[in-house]
Amino acid sequence: MNNTKNRNVKNKILLIVFVVGIIKVEAQVSAFQTIDSLLNKGRYQTALTKLHELDTTFQSTSKIAAIYASIDNHKQASKYYEQALALEDDYTVKVNLGKAYQKEKKLEKAIEIYEGIVNEDAENLLIQYQLGKLYAKTKQPAKSIETFKSLTQRDSTNANYYYQLGVGYAMLDKSNLKINSFLEAYKNDEEHIKSIHQLALAYTFLRDKDSATIFINRGLEVDPNHIALNKLKINNLYRKEKYKEAIKLLDKIDSIEPNEHYTQKMLGRSYFNLKKYKKAKEYFNKALNIDRSDFKAYTYLGDINFEQKKYYKAQLDYMMATFAGKEPRDVEYYQLARVYEKLGNPKEELSFYKKAVEENRKNYKALYQLARKSENYYEDKRIAYKHYKNYVNRFERKDSSMTEHAKDRVEAIKKYYFLQGEILD
Repeated sequence: MNNTKNRNVKNKILLIVFVVGIIKVEAQVSAFQTIDSLLNKGRYQTALTKLHELDTTFQSTSKIAAIYASIDNHKQASKYYEQALALEDDYTVKVNLGKAYQKEKKLEKAIEIYEGIVNEDAENLLIQYQLGKLYAKTKQPAKSIETFKSLTQRDSTNANYYYQLGVGYAMLDKSNLKINSFLEAYKNDEEHIKSIHQLALAYTFLRDKDSATIFINRGLEVDPNHIALNKLKINNLYRKEKYKEAIKLLDKIDSIEPNEHYTQKMLGRSYFNLKKYKKAKEYFNKALNIDRSDFKAYTYLGDINFEQKKYYKAQLDYMMATFAGKEPRDVEYYQLARVYEKLGNPKEELSFYKKAVEENRKNYKALYQLARKSENYYEDKRIAYKHYKNYVNRFERKDSSMTEHAKDRVEAIKKYYFLQGEILD
């Protein structure tokens, strides 16, 4: 009798537990349906509040993570994906955690997650693609190349795989393999603008003008507003002294990306070469407002003032250039010497020609002028003799008229001292 009663009590308890479990599951299902409805309406804050009120489960935690990922709060997304994985090993959550780490710039962590996925599932080409790019970003080109070689074997029609392969080879300075990879990308997709740009750059660097022009023009057909390709074309036009055509393109990119230093400076240089000095000054000053460290803008302003015979203003501009400049400033010292010549100060003139030579030993014009001015300034002509000989020995083929004059002066000075009983070496 007692046993029967005990069994009945146990059955009732089990029934109650079962019913409560069903109610609880139904309540949770209903809660998730409500949450999904809120999310469909964009009410993520209310959805998050309701999720935090539920028991901590894999489903609730992963949904919280997904909400944070959708609003680009990658730090919180990573946190909750990590918690979800601690509750249950889930493939999709691993993928999403890797993406969150990637967006959060935690690249090493993303690599670790992706490598784990690839080891488990070698068919996930999307993750392999992301992994290969991450290897490149973290300066692991060998691993990146290995990954994209494998991907090209699986899909030889994907231009992006070959492009990324080219990026890897570029990091290892393997020029031919880099170009071949970008060419393969272009063969697969003749509108693959990244590869076209890289090919234009590569051929420009190699001074293969014809190939560079082909890819610059092709790239601008695909994307007429591509800033970097427009710059390459502008540089080519400038080198060919087609300044008016360069200005048209410069005005175009200035309307797309206003107040860029490159654009203002190149407009200044182009107008300078057209002798439109007022416009040139305007753009050089704009370039300086953007980047005060650009000492060459001061140099151009000095050149304009020199051409306009405003020598004191030119002097100030060249001085500013020498103060701001960190690269060789021999051009600026040379120009300062010319200013001092105009101002009738031969001592300073000579001093700055000497500084130009000291700054850049390859500046043959400065050395030639140093020799000439030394001959005029010093009574001791042996100083000039030394400079003339140095010029002839090093730069004989640079300028025929300068060389002819230097040789004549070497012989004349040598003869002068010979008549005085001194033989110069």
